[in-house]
Amino acid sequence: MSAPVEFAVWAPLPERVRVQVDGAVHDMTRGEGGWWRAEVEAGPEADYGFLLGDGDSPRPDPRSRRQPDGVHGLSRRFDPDTHEWGDSTWTGRPLAGGVVYELHVGTFTPEGTLDAAIGRLGHLVRLGIDFVELLPVNAFNGTHNWGYDGVLWYAVQESYGGPAAYQRFVDACHQQGLGVIQDVVYNHLGPSGNYLPEFFPIFAEGGANTWGNSINLSGPDSDEVRRYVIDNALMWLRDMHVDGLRLDAVHALVDERATHVLEEMAQEVDKLSVAVGRPLTLIAESDLNDPRMVTPRVAGGLGLTAQWSDDFHHALHSVLTGEGQGYYSDFAEAGLSGLAKTLTGAFFHDGAWSSFRRRHHGRPVDTATLPGWKFLGYLQDHDQIGNRAVGDRISATLSPGLLAVGATLVLTSPFTPMLFMGEEWGASTPWQFFTSHPEPELGKATAEGRIGEFAEHGWDADVVPDPQDPETFTRSKLDWSELSQEPHERLLAVHRALLALRRAHPDLLDPDLSAVQVEWDDADRWIVVHRGSLRVVVNLAEQSREIDLDRRADEVLFATAELPGLDGATVTLPAESAAVLSTR
Repeated sequence: MSAPVEFAVWAPLPERVRVQVDGAVHDMTRGEGGWWRAEVEAGPEADYGFLLGDGDSPRPDPRSRRQPDGVHGLSRRFDPDTHEWGDSTWTGRPLAGGVVYELHVGTFTPEGTLDAAIGRLGHLVRLGIDFVELLPVNAFNGTHNWGYDGVLWYAVQESYGGPAAYQRFVDACHQQGLGVIQDVVYNHLGPSGNYLPEFFPIFAEGGANTWGNSINLSGPDSDEVRRYVIDNALMWLRDMHVDGLRLDAVHALVDERATHVLEEMAQEVDKLSVAVGRPLTLIAESDLNDPRMVTPRVAGGLGLTAQWSDDFHHALHSVLTGEGQGYYSDFAEAGLSGLAKTLTGAFFHDGAWSSFRRRHHGRPVDTATLPGWKFLGYLQDHDQIGNRAVGDRISATLSPGLLAVGATLVLTSPFTPMLFMGEEWGASTPWQFFTSHPEPELGKATAEGRIGEFAEHGWDADVVPDPQDPETFTRSKLDWSELSQEPHERLLAVHRALLALRRAHPDLLDPDLSAVQVEWDDADRWIVVHRGSLRVVVNLAEQSREIDLDRRADEVLFATAELPGLDGATVTLPAESAAVLSTR
């Protein structure tokens, strides 16, 4: 049933704007600040678009909620309030003490949809997960990619099921006790289907980052651009009932204002949290190693909830694999001392020399004021797998024993642990860089650029997957049949046991970084992490090791391999194994 609807769009650049609704074209009136408005009869699912200047090809709404025919097509009206939510008893949960599970909708299940993902939530609950973190789902051109080439931030990708399916997914998560964190990208836009520059100055003048033009956050006409960004963040949290956002590569947000856009966002999210009556979380991916990112605003920080710690990943990865190329070089040189440094201070480069950057980098974390849960710790994530030449998981390199050791160090750390989908069973499927650009020229350039990048570093071009090949996408889908096969089943049991242990023992949830102590021996390849009365004892060597403890251990709470027993303040660990001991 049609009713009068006000269509509005911020478009200060064109001299004329018309709106096309279900085929009929209507003039719009320019108002204050470059906003154009028109009241038009429209149905609840009317298709519409905006004609700019004298153009005769309608453009999608910059704030479109749905793109049924892709990012080049018309927008379709979508009312988020029509969903009958079943999560009325969901009061949210704080990030502190939680465990995050990162997944990509398109490769999580064979179907690659949000509705199909709902069918796998029981696995995450049994595993012991608290938050599901979805890689970006905003609308992009094509049928599949990682999600970081989005061009319409307010719309949910139609091939995943669109916005209604997204609401069903969040609702289902909440009803099973899972929070939802949405990965969002505000530092750049994708290369295809981006019509925003025809409406308003979305890009900064002369600014660029690794992925394209920088967003206009502090230049002329940037007030409404910032509003466009922050309103999008609030939309996910308010209309879609999302519990938190993971903010992609915030170091690429160039903002010269006295109040950074992230601080402004954090302020508004905190207000919304009060209004909706549940905790709302903002997690930064930042390359800056600057603890002010997560320092409360009252203490002079930006006030975000948490941030990823790539340094912990790099230190752990290097220790387990022996890799020392590129940005792993400093960590490989440091050995176990580098891992110890990150376990007690989150950052390795805390003002120290970074040979990869050829400069000093970072700032120390004040462990007396910043708790460990404000840093996410992980052995794998989408970047650290997918940005490798062949997209190989660490399970393709490590023995089952070392995979269990890595899991132990992550899940007993003082950080908020994060797993990447399939990591819990050592998935044998890769997770490769895949795209589906419909434009032949763009697809060719993407493939040649990817292959050429790794060829420059000595890789055979024939082994680097073509991102445009549909098989690259298909290969990256999880194989759920592996759960009941060895060695996958045993590794899954290790993860379940560790997550249960984490919930059962407050010492493992203690976020006080200053209370964490680490002992190690690089020559004999062992490390002991003190977590209150518990000792996390790890043998990385290919031979058994007798390891002295600081005091008597009286109980084995967990072990990745059968121990010969405890002998006072000494424990013997088999090769490539780990144990958690009680010293009460």
